[in-house]
Amino acid sequence: MSASLDATLAALADPHRRATVDLLRQGPRRAGELAQAAGLSAPAMSRHLRALRHAGLVEETHPPFDARVRVYALRPAPMAELKAWAEAAEGLWSDQLLALKAHIEEPGA
Repeated sequence: MSASLDATLAALADPHRRATVDLLRQGPRRAGELAQAAGLSAPAMSRHLRALRHAGLVEETHPPFDARVRVYALRPAPMAELKAWAEAAEGLWSDQLLALKAHIEEPGA
């Protein structure tokens, strides 16, 4: 498993961060909007966004009209890596279960 996948899984272990990712799936949002929608204080949301940013799951931009405003958006690459890992793990389990089924159904087993 890669270090970036470890960082993604560690960041998503927190339910508030998963909820933030779910909110960002609808589109980019300001930090304040995310805090309000998640029912968190601004400092708490800031900590979760920092963790998500360090894991590479979100990116921060500033609109041209106000450099003080931070807008967060999902980065697709870490989630694509997580999806590929989950699909590979699922394939391994499917193969193992099919082998077990074949063994159990084998005549004389």
